[in-house]
Amino acid sequence: MQKIYMACDHAAFDGKTELKNYLSKKFEIIDLGTDSSDRCNYPDYAIKFAKAFQKEPLPGILLCGSGIGISIVANRFKGIRAALCRTPLEAELSRQHNDSNVLCLGARLNSAEELVAISEAWFKAEFEGGRHSERIEIFNELGELA
Repeated sequence: MQKIYMACDHAAFDGKTELKNYLSKKFEIIDLGTDSSDRCNYPDYAIKFAKAFQKEPLPGILLCGSGIGISIVANRFKGIRAALCRTPLEAELSRQHNDSNVLCLGARLNSAEELVAISEAWFKAEFEGGRHSERIEIFNELGELA
């Protein structure tokens, strides 16, 4: 069973829990927290995710209330191509054209059903390569090590 990472802040705890319950039928999930809806800081969990990713690069999902903050932090790190997606089509294109390896979601902006549909589309899509490969190479070396 393929392993994936998941992490979130307090605003997305319920959304992560529902999505994790669904995805755990298909993936071995390494849950990097948070473990409650108690207030916390999303950068802490994006950083924890990035450190785990740099030790073992597995795809994963990051969630916060809007998905914006956690995606900004994740994209600071070398090797991470985090895509904030609000629709299944955005998720599909982020994989096909940008070879995204981290899906970012906004648990306050998408329903549980939408989070599942977006995640399904993201995991089903594959990088197309070709002309997109050259673009990926341009920014692959950017970012900081965790």
